[in-house]
Amino acid sequence: MTPDEINARLLYRDGLILVIDKPAGIAVHKGPKGGACLEDSFDALRFGLPRAPSLAHRLDRDTSGCLVLGRHRKALEKLGLMFKQGKISKTYWAIVEGEPEGEEGLIDLPLGRLDAGRGWWMKVDSEAGLPSRTLWRVLGRSLFAGKPIAWMEFKPLTGRTHQLRVHSAALNWPILGDPIYGTGGQREGALPLHLHARAVSIPLSNNKPPIDVSAPVPDHMVQLLGLCGFAGNPPVTHAIPSPAEAGEEAEPVTAP
Repeated sequence: MTPDEINARLLYRDGLILVIDKPAGIAVHKGPKGGACLEDSFDALRFGLPRAPSLAHRLDRDTSGCLVLGRHRKALEKLGLMFKQGKISKTYWAIVEGEPEGEEGLIDLPLGRLDAGRGWWMKVDSEAGLPSRTLWRVLGRSLFAGKPIAWMEFKPLTGRTHQLRVHSAALNWPILGDPIYGTGGQREGALPLHLHARAVSIPLSNNKPPIDVSAPVPDHMVQLLGLCGFAGNPPVTHAIPSPAEAGEEAEPVTAP
């Protein structure tokens, strides 16, 4: 991504953290085979600091939405501890195939590696898996290509790899476009993964309200969310403070 492109995706900035709107289809960091990744563009997000920001957590390649970055070592240490302790709340939107029973619930299924040869692929593993819990709520329902779909809100209470994707599939409503756990794939015309990190809430200070940031729905999800009742993206207000408010010496960012 060019400096202008990555800056246009800046959702929040202060002296400690940045939140950007990650596009679907790009890895956040380089994998074993290399290739382009989002980290390659982080140098354009220094805003006067000597080093580029770093990832405070990760999103899958095909997941879009709120991605939190730490601007320096102390910020990363604090964010890492908050993620580990479950203090940072994350909200995801998805379109799933099928008909969830009921309108809300809790998925409590331990997850483990599928096998050593499948890298990060996961499975429900009641014997050796790690505790994994996801709150879910149905926000809307409809039909697509003659089959039922649902607009879901997910709130992961733990942070396992592919947690939402495996939990959804385990209840027989896989996330639409999932090439690993659902019916998506690499075939021509296959739909992309319909999973979006909609919002994040970060209680960074004991004396101030949490930092609440939301990311607009990506273009590839708007149509099916609309079928389920989504009214469209409201204008995004970029919470970009002045340098004094941010505790930094950089010039303020002009919100796109």
